Amino acid sequence: MDKRIFKLALPNIITNITVPLLGMIDIAIVGRLGSAVYIGAIALGANIFNMIYWNFGFLRMSSSGFASQALGARNFPEVMNAFIRSLAIGVGAGFLIILLQYPIGLLASSLIQSGPESIEYVMTYFRIVVWGAPAVLGMYAFKGWFIGMQNARIPMFIAILNNLLNIVLSILFVFGFGMKIEGIALGTTLSQVISLMVAAGFWWKYYRRLRKYIRKETIWDRQAIREYFRVNGDIFVRTFLLTLVTTFFTFASSGMGETILAVNALLMQFFMLFSYFMDGFAYAAEALTGRFYGAKNREYLQWMIRRVFFWGLMVSLVAVVVYMLFPDPILRIMTNDLAIIGHTKDFMFWTILIPIVGFAAFLWDGIFIGATASAEMRNAMIVSSIVFFACYFIMTPLWGNNGLWLAFILYLFVRGATQTLWAKKALRFPTHVI
Repeated sequence: MDKRIFKLALPNIITNITVPLLGMIDIAIVGRLGSAVYIGAIALGANIFNMIYWNFGFLRMSSSGFASQALGARNFPEVMNAFIRSLAIGVGAGFLIILLQYPIGLLASSLIQSGPESIEYVMTYFRIVVWGAPAVLGMYAFKGWFIGMQNARIPMFIAILNNLLNIVLSILFVFGFGMKIEGIALGTTLSQVISLMVAAGFWWKYYRRLRKYIRKETIWDRQAIREYFRVNGDIFVRTFLLTLVTTFFTFASSGMGETILAVNALLMQFFMLFSYFMDGFAYAAEALTGRFYGAKNREYLQWMIRRVFFWGLMVSLVAVVVYMLFPDPILRIMTNDLAIIGHTKDFMFWTILIPIVGFAAFLWDGIFIGATASAEMRNAMIVSSIVFFACYFIMTPLWGNNGLWLAFILYLFVRGATQTLWAKKALRFPTHVI
């Protein structure tokens, strides 16, 4: 079982680790432009798109869950249905975001509490990157489906390509052509579009034989679509709340001044770094849960859960040690502003708690997605979000930025704890596993 887990987890870890590294490199680029405003603007601009795209995370999650269950049941027409539904909805939603970019940008700018210079930079970033929306959401469908098909290598290659392109293009536009924020944004958009084209090429090369299983009359079957949107509705609520908490964290930071905004932007890179490591195991659990659930194999499902939690705990302990012993080298990669580094180290304690309290939430999310146990995952997020906002409004007036971080840590802990309590109910077999 360990071999199966790592066969899926390691490519996903490599895939995911490129994302926070890209964020660090973006910050490293603007961190050398001479102003903390650039760091905050990139953090805010990225969070606007997190707020948008994370709400469509159901495209990747449901594509993975439904495809892996259909694969486990050897139902290849439904394997193709899961892919076509997610891809069509994703690309269509991307074009809708482009059409609605003006009101979306207006709403986002109204939430930013920092100065006019920062707002101007954020909106410049937004107006360019928004054109990559169809490519990003189309990639969600491809990535989820590939993972559901137990293939983590293709998403790994595409993610590495995407981020290398993004880094090279951003450096070229910023330092070669002097474009600053515009250069980061243009590099991001071009890399997204190219990556979608590459994903389509991989699908054609390795999976076009599955076209023979396409049944047009079943793709939009009423009962199947009802189940698709039931699961996706739950995942949407869960992802909306996750996005709300994460985005609110950044906007709340902007209300504490440019320095705290820059500090928290740097500290959140530690969280993102850990989360993408842990998501590698969550994606492995997702694919294997769906396959064992679809095959109605209770024994293998329980075995897999025990092993994935063991490895998740090991990774968390390693992260704690690294964050405790090497904060300075990590911070210096992201900025050469010694004043910002000094302020950031005052709050490093919170990043050490993240792996300890947060790993269970990531792993249960993957397991619940694979079993399409969306209601329990949604309810856990509702409870933890209530805890976050209650703690924020109570503790921030007393502790300032420490109160904000306490709220975030409690939110992670409650997510994992509630899912642990509800796991037996969430994973039982209907006629259809625990």
